[in-house]
Amino acid sequence: MTNPPRRPVNPMDAAEALFKPAKKKLEQAVERPALPNTKELVSLKIDSDVLAFFQENGPGWQDRINDVLRAAMKNRV
Repeated sequence: MTNPPRRPVNPMDAAEALFKPAKKKLEQAVERPALPNTKELVSLKIDSDVLAFFQENGPGWQDRINDVLRAAMKNRV
């Protein structure tokens, strides 16, 4: 039995084989129902003066924004 060469015969083929994507089975995502009254992290762009207004009174500014948005939602803006 002969030992394989220490270096591949064609280095380009060896490099491409290393970077070939592995074939994996894709599992279906399990969709879970949202829990009631949970908060979700989002990224939101608002004007700097609006942000400054809500931050004037210190901590809790995110809750204050949420309260204003909830009131707008109830009034169907």
